[in-house]
Amino acid sequence: MAHRLTLKTIEPVTHDTHHLVFDRPDGFAYKPGQGVELHLLKDGWRDKGRPFTPVTLPDEPTLDFVIKSYPDHHGVTEQIGAMAPGDEMEMTGPFGALSDQGPGVFIAGGAGITPMIAILRKRLRDHGTLEGSTLVFANKTEADIIWRDRFEAMKGLTTAFVVDEAGAGVPQQRLDKPYLRQFVEPDSRCYLCGPPPMMDAVRKALQDLGLKDDRIVEEKF
Repeated sequence: MAHRLTLKTIEPVTHDTHHLVFDRPDGFAYKPGQGVELHLLKDGWRDKGRPFTPVTLPDEPTLDFVIKSYPDHHGVTEQIGAMAPGDEMEMTGPFGALSDQGPGVFIAGGAGITPMIAILRKRLRDHGTLEGSTLVFANKTEADIIWRDRFEAMKGLTTAFVVDEAGAGVPQQRLDKPYLRQFVEPDSRCYLCGPPPMMDAVRKALQDLGLKDDRIVEEKF
């Protein structure tokens, strides 16, 4: 079923990421971590749907997204970053394999953090703490880290931010087996989402650390 969304507000989160708040459509139900497909209602763009994940919870009054724009692609995300209040989009869904399966190690790369935001927010609201969970969040640069202050403020959540750039205020580090070993045990539950090459490499590292496939909760592409 398709739903029409009207943009209420749009604000920058980082230099190339925006927080978009839409009116919540009647009758739309989803689970935290599930995604939707958004379509621009502009000539030449209506058939170019892209998947995004709400960061709000199903019973909250608005439907919010955190969307990274890629201006060099001259595509949908660039158009979304240029939206203004009152603009409309069409939404279909929900879909997706990520869901709340308990405390764990949340491993995200770049915009792959967005499906985890609602899951972490839900767990924090339901339990009052994220004790027993760790967020390992990799980005190209320190300036790319989405909602760092919010993650650091989540009660009980252990955070580890890493980047590709040298000389940053967080470690320059790849998500390889030696690094992940400090967070992961063979019986850990690991949530995984990010660019496909990153997911392939991290999945292999987790398997090498003794995790079975049923302990890895990941988005499918």
